[in-house]
Amino acid sequence: MVRIQSKQPRKQRKQRYTAPLHLRGRYLSAPLADQLRGQYGRRSLRVVTGDTVKVVRGDHAGHEGLVDEVDVHQSKIIVHGVTGTKADGTEVPRPVDPSKVQITKLNLKDQKRAEKIGSGGAE
Repeated sequence: MVRIQSKQPRKQRKQRYTAPLHLRGRYLSAPLADQLRGQYGRRSLRVVTGDTVKVVRGDHAGHEGLVDEVDVHQSKIIVHGVTGTKADGTEVPRPVDPSKVQITKLNLKDQKRAEKIGSGGAE
């Protein structure tokens, strides 16, 4: 996480909302499922497009789907199948906070990510 000096919630929120993009990626980590935790020896990992996640909190709790998009600016992810209904009846994707999901299957197409996770190094 980004090192925040203040104990005041307003300053902590401001720090989070005004953080530069290269630090916002740290807000996009989600806990791993128990099986993956034992396999990789890690507790959490950054969510990337193509990971399979299970929503554990909120209206869509229990829903499992692929991550379609990761929004670094708003620190949200779009999970396939998690939608909301607009007033006119249109289905739209509903952004989910990464802390409210659990990674059940990793996307290891990126060779660097696979090497980093496999070695147990910090990501």
